[in-house]
Amino acid sequence: MNIVVCVKQVPDTTAEKRFDADFRLDRKGVENVLNPQDEYAVEEALRIKEKTGASVTALCVGPDSAKETLRKAIAMGVEKAVLVSDPALVGSDVIATARVLAAAIKKLPHDLVLCGAESTDARMGVAAPAIAEGLGLPQHTLTNKLKISGEKLTAFHSTEKGHDVVESKLPAVVGVTKAINEPRYPSLKGIMQSKKVEIQVWSVADLGISPDTVGVKGALTKVLSVNKPAARGAATIVKADDADPVARIVDALVAAKIL
Repeated sequence: MNIVVCVKQVPDTTAEKRFDADFRLDRKGVENVLNPQDEYAVEEALRIKEKTGASVTALCVGPDSAKETLRKAIAMGVEKAVLVSDPALVGSDVIATARVLAAAIKKLPHDLVLCGAESTDARMGVAAPAIAEGLGLPQHTLTNKLKISGEKLTAFHSTEKGHDVVESKLPAVVGVTKAINEPRYPSLKGIMQSKKVEIQVWSVADLGISPDTVGVKGALTKVLSVNKPAARGAATIVKADDADPVARIVDALVAAKIL
């Protein structure tokens, strides 16, 4: 089995987010990391590898500095990595990025494509479905448990009443949630080995994609403004030993027009 894990380089979750004049996230001057949500996809790929002997390739679209993101995936246990990097990609939206990822995946052996549920810099959660559309493959999103038997994939999705069970044939694209596993820490040995692994770098031309379909030219969405969320108001704390705490809670809910 051949597994491709799509990963993304994002600013550290705790870093202050700044935007340039075009309302694009300024990634310079902040620490960039492997998207935390993608670590669960990497971990799931490695667990499948350990059970079946599968080959795992990490795939990323980004600047040259994204090699460090791929090296973390390698340090965790991924054996191959590919970076798609090209000046033409600057300003790509999620649809253009998914188009590039799908084109790159077509060049790689793939029975299973894994993605994190979302990226912490955009939180759109649509990359996996867009990649599946580009590949013409079945998709399973928000998956918190995954089973593979032969050429059949079974994905479990949580619902308010329990869970749904969805089956499809391989190859398929799966977006996983944080509930699926607990990512491992890279070992010292893995970190040292990751520095020796050669990362393949492909351009847009290598994928046979027109520069006009990616970057700012190919973006189907445009950010018109960016605003910080409103500051939260003062909180009211009701303790169990307060006088008539239930009445206080009900009064607060009525005042907020919730009841």
